[in-house]
Amino acid sequence: MKYGLIGEHLKHSFSKIIHEEIGDYVYEIKEIEPQNVDSFMKAKDFKAINVTIPYKETVIPYLDYIDDSAKKIGAVNTIVNNNFKLYGYNTDYSGMKALAMKIGLEIKDKKVLIIGTGGTSKTATAVVTDMGAKEIIYVSNIQVECAYSYEEVYANHTDAEIIFNTSPVGMYPKNDGIPIDLSKFPRLEGLLDVVYNPIRTNLVIEAQRLGIKAEGGLYMLGAQAVYAYEHFMATSVDKSLCDSIFKKVLAEKDNIVLTGMPSSGKTTVGKVLAQKTGKTFVDTDDEIVKKIGMDIPSYFAKYGEAEFRKVESEVIKELSPKNSLIIATGGGAILNYDNIRRLKQNGKIYFINRSLENLTPTSDRPLSSDVSALEKRYNERYPIYISTADTVIDGNSTVEDVANAIYGEYIK
Repeated sequence: MKYGLIGEHLKHSFSKIIHEEIGDYVYEIKEIEPQNVDSFMKAKDFKAINVTIPYKETVIPYLDYIDDSAKKIGAVNTIVNNNFKLYGYNTDYSGMKALAMKIGLEIKDKKVLIIGTGGTSKTATAVVTDMGAKEIIYVSNIQVECAYSYEEVYANHTDAEIIFNTSPVGMYPKNDGIPIDLSKFPRLEGLLDVVYNPIRTNLVIEAQRLGIKAEGGLYMLGAQAVYAYEHFMATSVDKSLCDSIFKKVLAEKDNIVLTGMPSSGKTTVGKVLAQKTGKTFVDTDDEIVKKIGMDIPSYFAKYGEAEFRKVESEVIKELSPKNSLIIATGGGAILNYDNIRRLKQNGKIYFINRSLENLTPTSDRPLSSDVSALEKRYNERYPIYISTADTVIDGNSTVEDVANAIYGEYIK
């Protein structure tokens, strides 16, 4: 391996895509078991690598030189092999600070709660200290001297104004996790989560739902990769590259999720969008039919709506961790907030807002089979469509126009 990433569990990593976008080299992803780290580091069979969980502290004894920033933090995520001398750096610091500044976190004189006590927690400590935090509190489910338990935090530190999550809770493949109850922090102003897969963790989604400024770790990942590249190649680059890398990776990975009433055009618009974006189109109703082995009206008649909604949620749970999809949802998918939360993890929701008079009842839609039923569903669901959408799109024009409107919003 010349260039790459080492860690213990890396199937979720976006680093290869990002580095090969930045530099003209092959970037490998290498999972290493803890017992094999010693032999890997002693062999020095690489030009430059990044290091991630859980080895950011483990690699330090193998290094010949550690820059002052990494030494102060006590964690290394970038190593350069210069004539078999290993030089260690921490570009997570620069990436995390760039993310905090991007979303406008005001940390000076604020009480900051850091979730986790590993190497990334040390980086967060350095960032918020340098940005002028008034007080730093640590919370962990592992008993360590420097950290409080969650019970202690809920009892004594709910006045925290900024939260940094440096733990892996909520990370793929355990996307449903959430490390802390945000409703207990009435003064919370901002949140940063270093997890980048899913793109938006449940923690970030919940913070945004509460009106709190929040962002996941994808921008940080791209920014730290830009800074790592500078060490890899002993060069400097324009830091606007951090923004362009983030936008490119986000556009490639993020799903486009279409919601709306039956006959609003989700499927036809979705297929046009798939051609425009190169993403894969999926229709949750089609996936449900594959799963149940019969058409939806027959399933409704035999098992009822409650059972159908369970299957629908199962299908959405299976689809939502995937990337680069166009997902057309069933008209009632928005009725279950868990569906919305999961779809937002790796996607933006676009509500195709087609007026009632332009909707058409059909027999293959059990809850909208006639005009009266369609109107009832429309009135029940319309506020939910509006409240759960990231963007509302006028659906009262041609398929091509609606697709172009969504595409224009998506690439902004």
